[in-house]
Amino acid sequence: MSRLLRLGILLLLVSCAGGNNSAPRNLDNACSILEQRPKYHAAMKRAERAWGVPVHVQMATIYQESKFIGNAKTPHRFALGIIPMGRQSSAYGYSQALDGTWDDYVKSTRRFGARRNKITDATDFIGWYMDQSEKKLGISKWDATSQYLAYHEGHAGFSRGSHNEKAWLLRVAAEVGARAELYQRQLIACGKL
Repeated sequence: MSRLLRLGILLLLVSCAGGNNSAPRNLDNACSILEQRPKYHAAMKRAERAWGVPVHVQMATIYQESKFIGNAKTPHRFALGIIPMGRQSSAYGYSQALDGTWDDYVKSTRRFGARRNKITDATDFIGWYMDQSEKKLGISKWDATSQYLAYHEGHAGFSRGSHNEKAWLLRVAAEVGARAELYQRQLIACGKL
């Protein structure tokens, strides 16, 4: 096999393999996102049926956590500005779920093959977590702002009110709420809600 043919096959494989982890274009348009990635819509509708978390709330959460990048990781930490010290946390994937919380999800749902970089598993995780937030904390599944605060701080942190001491987090949560409202209006307009 010629080198040129091998190179062409390799490039084709690399371009196909990377597609699931790249972000869709125009992340400010929910309809565009779901048109580009029909599997996202199917996964989010499945999670909505299972857990009752609306598609637009799931989308706003994924936007904030990973910008729809399937293999998203937190940045590296550096000592003295140059010595790598590992990542800031174990958060990974579309949902940026931490190792321990993901393990709790897998045990609770018995989805032992679930992966954080797979959209169907990530949306199911978000649905499961927000369902727990409603049960434990009384947060409506339609309240993207408060759901995000509980998602970011954890149920215990939210109960303690740790978010109230973080102005930056309150601002980010308000942005998640506003994005959820924007996505909801867009999805109604294009008939995907």
